Amino acid sequence: MAEAVVEHGVEHEHFGAIHTRLIITFVGGVLILNAYLAEYVLFRHDPVIGVISALIGAVILATPIVIGGMQEMRRGRMHMSVLVAIAVLAGFALKDYKVPGIVAFFMLLASLIEQQTAAGARESVEKLMTLTPPTAELASGETVPVSELKRGDRVRVRPGDRIPADGRIASGQTTIDEATITGESLPADKAEGAEVFAGTTNLTGAVEIEVTRIGEETTLGKVKRLILEAEKTKSPIMQMIDRYAEWYTPVVLMIAAIVMVFTHEWERVITVLVVCCPCAFVLATPTAMVAGLSAAARLGILIKKVAHLEVASDITAMVFDKTGTLTTGELTVTRMMPVEGVDGAELLVVAASVEQNSRHPVAVAVGKVAQRANVLMQEVTAFHEAPGRGVVGTAGGEEIVAGRAAFLEEKGVDISSAHQGLRPADAEGMSLLYVARGGRCMGWIGLEDRARPEAKRATEDLAGLGVKRLSMLTGDRWNVAKKVAAELGCTDVQGECLPEQKLRLVEMLRQEGHVVAVVGDGVNDAPALAAGDLGIAMGAAGSDVAIDSASVALMSDDLGRLPFLIKLSRKLRTVIIQNLLFGAAFVVGGLLLGGLGYLNPIVAAVLHNIGSFIVIFNSARLVRFGENLSPYSGSVVDSAKPVPTAT
Repeated sequence: MAEAVVEHGVEHEHFGAIHTRLIITFVGGVLILNAYLAEYVLFRHDPVIGVISALIGAVILATPIVIGGMQEMRRGRMHMSVLVAIAVLAGFALKDYKVPGIVAFFMLLASLIEQQTAAGARESVEKLMTLTPPTAELASGETVPVSELKRGDRVRVRPGDRIPADGRIASGQTTIDEATITGESLPADKAEGAEVFAGTTNLTGAVEIEVTRIGEETTLGKVKRLILEAEKTKSPIMQMIDRYAEWYTPVVLMIAAIVMVFTHEWERVITVLVVCCPCAFVLATPTAMVAGLSAAARLGILIKKVAHLEVASDITAMVFDKTGTLTTGELTVTRMMPVEGVDGAELLVVAASVEQNSRHPVAVAVGKVAQRANVLMQEVTAFHEAPGRGVVGTAGGEEIVAGRAAFLEEKGVDISSAHQGLRPADAEGMSLLYVARGGRCMGWIGLEDRARPEAKRATEDLAGLGVKRLSMLTGDRWNVAKKVAAELGCTDVQGECLPEQKLRLVEMLRQEGHVVAVVGDGVNDAPALAAGDLGIAMGAAGSDVAIDSASVALMSDDLGRLPFLIKLSRKLRTVIIQNLLFGAAFVVGGLLLGGLGYLNPIVAAVLHNIGSFIVIFNSARLVRFGENLSPYSGSVVDSAKPVPTAT
């Protein structure tokens, strides 16, 4: 019954605990069945036994319903449980106690089904915490309960074990299945220093992990908290229903009174009261919302409020940060241009040798290429780094300089030889690392922050879903911004963009009438995320700022989750509308049939259960929505246009 629906994430306890109500329903049902057997089979000539059995059964079944209705009235709420209580009490006026007994039995049964459905939804969330093992093995060999772990403890995790707490790998390397957190089906390779999450599964190597977060502070704990908090919230549709719910019961009671005045038949009145209990109508939205939240959480999409999930269906503009959102956020060597007389391998050896002592992203990218090429690096002495400009060192008695063009020119290096025969388009969109040895330029290495492989397909899907504006904002240079925007098919691009310009563009889009979603990493994009109608933080696993700053947190960096989110929101709206229309048709149709005498109370109670089942099963289809979500691959496009920002 509707009063057992989860409202604000907490189950109504009008009729007691589930197990107690189950026993009451079973005992009362047996007594009603016994009344039928006694009257029509065992004691056909002595109806007293059947009447007594029916009376006792009806009283047992009616008591929790009447108590629930009285509690609601004491709270000053004309809840629908009041309708059921009045219907059951009116049934006793028929003097055939089997009728109120059967009505009460089916209404209690419906209540139990809905109550158990809601409990099952919460139980699936509670099971998230059981993914964490009960015990952990410390590096010393001692086994302790996970609840006793402290920050800084080192735990040993073997292949096949679940990770007991959030932390960083202190020693060893392995592959970890992080599907429970990020929704990604492919395992992630982890080396020393990599972050790992509680509840994920270690697949290959034995590692030692330094604990950084425990219990409810872990990413898994935050996931559970966000899902439960989302279930407590209400969508605009639910708020609208609540506004008019208080008028529903008085109107139904008035209709029942009219039926009584014109027909003088208690059976019709009871039928009207039973069939007008709008369980299917009330279940329409919350069951769909819980199913939608579950489908999103399965794919690593955390939604703070169900209203945010509803907003996603109306998005017409999406604003992306570039670095770390549309691109990987990691520089990759894409080209090397040695000067005449210098071999490409020699250029790489010299650059990698002097950069090996730096932790700058450029140095890391060059080091990765050198490692893949198995080059033998030179020993560098007198190393010095000018932050953001370049590095200097000595190898083989010669000074090596690597860095920006201006840095080398300050060191007296002529780089004009590196530009001979070079067309401007050849280096467009690249960051150039110039390398010199012994005062002579050896050439340059081009690096790019490449677009994510699924980004192009994701932007195409978003455009196909009616997202008219796909804007990319970045603080990077204009030539880099235009290249990435053209590759991904963005409609607008803004390079060399300051944080206040990002906010201004979001405001401009909203003033134009767009429903704007802002997608970023949740850290430096927090102001823009808050300014949009929907803020979506990418790669939020393990990031407190990302989880807290946005309306929606994507635990992984998969841009394919964005079109899925819009599709899920629209599917959710469709299911809710289907449920509401069915619920309304059920109540109106049942009211007409009951008032005209084509239904009796028993049939009305059975139909009530069937209607609730239909709504629950229709909503449950959403749980499996997106199960076949496949990875995306990118391709190239050739157009993007700048968009001005107000000054």
